[in-house]
Amino acid sequence: MTKIIKILGTGCPKCQSMTRIVQDVVSENNIDATIEKVEDIIEIMKFNVMTTPVLVIDDAITIKGRVPSKDEVLAFLN
Repeated sequence: MTKIIKILGTGCPKCQSMTRIVQDVVSENNIDATIEKVEDIIEIMKFNVMTTPVLVIDDAITIKGRVPSKDEVLAFLN
């Protein structure tokens, strides 16, 4: 089943780092996932978060306000 990953953030350096890490983990581990970058502040606010970046996997907020390690991201995807 394809995982739906959303990265919420306005494009700040932390958001870009999170995006790179998530993309690396997905490709390095052959995970079936769709990665969507959400930069629209109105869309981000629908998740009720005040700090970015935010990692959303299958509509569940997993990490917010910091850049995760590759191991953390992999653990959430498994």
